[in-house]
Order: sequence, then structure tokens, then C-alpha cells
Amino acid sequence: MSTLLEVFGIDWRLLLLQTANFGILVAALTILLYKPVMKIVRERAQVVAKGVEDAEAAAAHLAAADSEAGARLGTADREAGEIVKRARTEASAEKEVLLKEAEERAVEIAKDAEARAAHEAARVRRESEKEIARFALLAAEKLMRKKI
Repeated sequence: MSTLLEVFGIDWRLLLLQTANFGILVAALTILLYKPVMKIVRERAQVVAKGVEDAEAAAAHLAAADSEAGARLGTADREAGEIVKRARTEASAEKEVLLKEAEERAVEIAKDAEARAAHEAARVRRESEKEIARFALLAAEKLMRKKI
């Protein structure tokens, strides 16, 4: 084997030293570079995994909040409908009351107007009777003056 190494020009001591250097280099790189880099990669993987979990939890929370908001909106919509229905019913009842009051007031005004008209007619009749009586007296006086 030593002849084979000599034929190719390989010095076995140099090969042994290079192998030792390579082993030391691999050990140094493993300790100084590979392990810290792998630790950082694991930490970042954990951070990313936690971020994904947090995002999923936030999405679930958002979905729950959306469904709750939808339920509240539905409840509010139903309550608003009931309030509007109640308001319309109350407005209708109030309208009927106001119409009755207006009709009663119109009847009172009509009765009052009829009473005033009757009173005015009676007054005009009395005045007319007075005027007729006065004219009759004037006519009688005139006739008496003609005869006298």
C-alpha cells in the first residue's frame, strides 16, 4: 500500500494531518456555527408556529365575534321592528282619539253656529218687527196728517 501511495505522490503523514485538520474544522464549525444556527432556526420555527396558532385563534375569535355581532344585529332588528309596530299602533289609536275629538269639536261648533244663527235670526226678526211697527206708525201718522 505504501507503494501505491508513493506512485500517486501521497505522503501518508500529510494525509493524516489533513484528516486531523479536517476533523478539527468539522468539530469547530459544528460547535461554533452549526449548533447556534440550528438553535436560531428552531427558535424562529417556534415563533412562526406560535404566530400561526395566534392567527388561527384570532380568526376563530373574529368568527365568533362576527356571529355574535350578527346575532345582536338580528335581535336589534327584531326589536326595532317591534318598536315600529308598537309606534304605528299607538299612532293609529292616537289618530282615532284625535279624530273623535275633532268630530266632537265640529259638532259643538256646528251647534254653536246654529244657536248663534237662531239668535241672530231672532234679533233680525225683532228689529224687522220694530222697523215694520215704526213704518206702520209713520204711515198712520202720514195718513192722519192728510186727513187732518
